[in-house]
Amino acid sequence: MLRVAVVAGGYSDESVISLKSCELIYANLNPEKYDRTRVRILKEGWYAEIDGKKFPINKGDFTFEKNGEKINFDVVFNTIHGTPGEDGYLQAYFEMIGLSYNGCPFYQSALTFNKKDCIAVLSKYGIPHAKSVYITKGDKYSAKEIIENVGLPCFVKPNRSGSSLGISKVQKLEDFEAAMQKAFHEDREVLIESFLDGTEVSVGVLNYKNETIVLGITEIVSHTEFFDYDAKYNGLSDEITPACIPSDVEKRVREIAAKAYNCLNMTGFSRSEYIIVNGEPHFIEMNTLPGFSPASIFPQQAAQAGIALEDLMDSEIELALNRKSPWEE
Repeated sequence: MLRVAVVAGGYSDESVISLKSCELIYANLNPEKYDRTRVRILKEGWYAEIDGKKFPINKGDFTFEKNGEKINFDVVFNTIHGTPGEDGYLQAYFEMIGLSYNGCPFYQSALTFNKKDCIAVLSKYGIPHAKSVYITKGDKYSAKEIIENVGLPCFVKPNRSGSSLGISKVQKLEDFEAAMQKAFHEDREVLIESFLDGTEVSVGVLNYKNETIVLGITEIVSHTEFFDYDAKYNGLSDEITPACIPSDVEKRVREIAAKAYNCLNMTGFSRSEYIIVNGEPHFIEMNTLPGFSPASIFPQQAAQAGIALEDLMDSEIELALNRKSPWEE
């Protein structure tokens, strides 16, 4: 029986969501196939959690001891949203110690987590996106010049963050600085993007049984100013799956979403956000470890597509075990 570490937590404010995702994934890993262990990676330490007891993880080889026995894992199912699980750090660590893990490799993790860099790469493949300005903490900038460039309203967001943490929709110049400080609280890099007036959709794409498939398209109708944390996790939005869009637009969204996934050489689960303007989807961001809490979009799309979560877990683990290391031929 395969020993699977279901890893959750992380060092960011997204750790709360990660712990919820862990439970849904844990529940859908067939216990007749897998010996499952919850592993917490938190600022206060790394440990396996079994029946409420904590067993420290040896970071040298990602093992732990229980009753004098050294426990090794065959594969990691990573459910950390944000750092260090979604930005490449853990993936690189697992590569170095030779432990198989789900999702995409460390380069793709780091690239997609950095919104600015991901957009820059995808733009080379002709994928539309909003006009943007990038600011690093400590840089001198003119709010007026930025607004003249991107227009109002605009979005101010942390460049490397998820779950809509630290994002503001700025309607007037006087609110710009407060929005910048809110974003800087989450990340020292900030992206300011022009407002796209269109239909927002979330698109699940994955490698399922060695084939790239678009799992589904969800239309987002937020009850708040935009699809913020409350809209995502506190029920303040309508998530309509499948999206109510014309068939030709749906086809275009599916084409662009699959193209973005393949251009980045992605593997594993992903969920990307697009704004459809005049029938053309504009890329916003890609999540390589999308939420798996009961409120999350990706499991809803799987259900609509008629794919059981247990089958998704099996496919992910198979991909993880069969993936070659970047240093292998």
